[in-house]
Amino acid sequence: MRTRIGIRLILGAALVTATVIGGMSFAILRLQTGQLLAERTRCADQLSETIKGAAHFDMLENRRDNLYRQIRDVGGLQQQGIRKVRVFNKEGKIMYSSVSEEIGTSLDPKGEACYACHAEGHPLERLEIQARARVFQAPDGSRVLGVINPIPNEVSCSAADCHAHSPNQRLLGVLDVNVSLTEVDKEIAFSRKVILASALLAILAVSLMIWWLNHRLVEVPVKALVEGTRRVGEGDFSGTIQVKERHELGDLARAFNEMIHHIADTQRQLAQADKLASVGRLAAGIAHEINNPLTGVLSYASLLRKRLEGNTEVCEDLDVIVRETVRCRGIIRGLLDFARPAAPARKPMDLDEVVRRAVSVVVTQLSLHHVDLHLDLASDLPTVLADANQIQQVVVNLLLNAADAIGTEGGNIRATTRRGPSASIELLIEDSGCGIPPEDLPRIFEPFFTTKGNHGTGLGLAVSWGIVEAHGGSLEAQSQPGQGSQFTLRLPTAVVPEGGTPPTLPTLT
Repeated sequence: MRTRIGIRLILGAALVTATVIGGMSFAILRLQTGQLLAERTRCADQLSETIKGAAHFDMLENRRDNLYRQIRDVGGLQQQGIRKVRVFNKEGKIMYSSVSEEIGTSLDPKGEACYACHAEGHPLERLEIQARARVFQAPDGSRVLGVINPIPNEVSCSAADCHAHSPNQRLLGVLDVNVSLTEVDKEIAFSRKVILASALLAILAVSLMIWWLNHRLVEVPVKALVEGTRRVGEGDFSGTIQVKERHELGDLARAFNEMIHHIADTQRQLAQADKLASVGRLAAGIAHEINNPLTGVLSYASLLRKRLEGNTEVCEDLDVIVRETVRCRGIIRGLLDFARPAAPARKPMDLDEVVRRAVSVVVTQLSLHHVDLHLDLASDLPTVLADANQIQQVVVNLLLNAADAIGTEGGNIRATTRRGPSASIELLIEDSGCGIPPEDLPRIFEPFFTTKGNHGTGLGLAVSWGIVEAHGGSLEAQSQPGQGSQFTLRLPTAVVPEGGTPPTLPTLT
């Protein structure tokens, strides 16, 4: 049977709490019961001492009536919990009692009143107060505390004329005081109820607290992780888990988000690489088949243009043919570059120097578009092993794309170099152009996808992405419509062994 982990935690915590609180409650209740009984015993012993002191002279002078009256009066104080007061001699015969029916009867040596002395095997006058006390059950079912107090033989007793005792007799009798424990039992019962109620409330409070903590700290994050895992299993890599917790499950959620991001990026890179490979094979075939006829068209159109120099109308038509043919040849050349990219000739390269050379190539075109270019180049960047010409081609393409995004009304471009994460250097190209719509942003590196209409072939960023990928780097884009765009070129700084492959950097978004 499947049981939720939260229920198991709550049941386990409730069991542990019940065991701990139950043990503590039992110990507290037992301690309180012992303290109440000890206090009651001391009070009963003090009462017996008071009675013995008050009756001392009556016993010394053998005034039996006064002694009987005192014992009867004290034994009649029921409202103070006194159940019975009696005096019996060493043979166990009751001489005086607040219950007149007991006078003259003898006690059983094994009875509750005599058992303490005979069981201990020690003289009564040497027994501690706790040994002289006993608790027994009265005929009405209530508990009674009995305390016996020895009446020793004093010099005045053995030398008196009225009823002299032998000097060798150490004990004349025993004073027995019985006190009701009804009030003590009520206090114990009340304490038991209070402790039991407190224990139940504590168990309930702990269980509720654990339930809330389990729901807040375990169930909610685990549910989010399960839902995220289910989405990933269905092929949806777009969603992430909201992370608010600052504990292990929060770390797990963050690691899950990073994993989803890397999987999605890897999937995107694989799809992009597959598209590039497919388009490259197609482009190579098309370029090979079209390039030769296109060269013939261009040659014959140029010859006709020279022959018909005086025919203005025909020359204008031939100019259109020549211009569009040259444009097609440029597209074919781009297809060939895309289909058969040259392997990068890696040499130590200074990224700042490459950026400056690229700027010198496009500075005139940027000026014509009224674009202000700002360079923020770090001076402490390490060199990297890369093909400077290919990287320059990428930078030129990014700068021209930024200028096209700005348009003819003018704007700003900022080129920044800096150290990047994971032993890399970065080039950021930021523009103040129109930006890229969110639905187009994931497709800008696809071959033949362009946002320039008839003014672009859609191969520039695809070729740039392939160059950067061949160097083990990454090319990323971030943009908001109307707020410009930012392209980040990241290259690894790790030294590539001869004939080896540079480490691939993770693509960040």
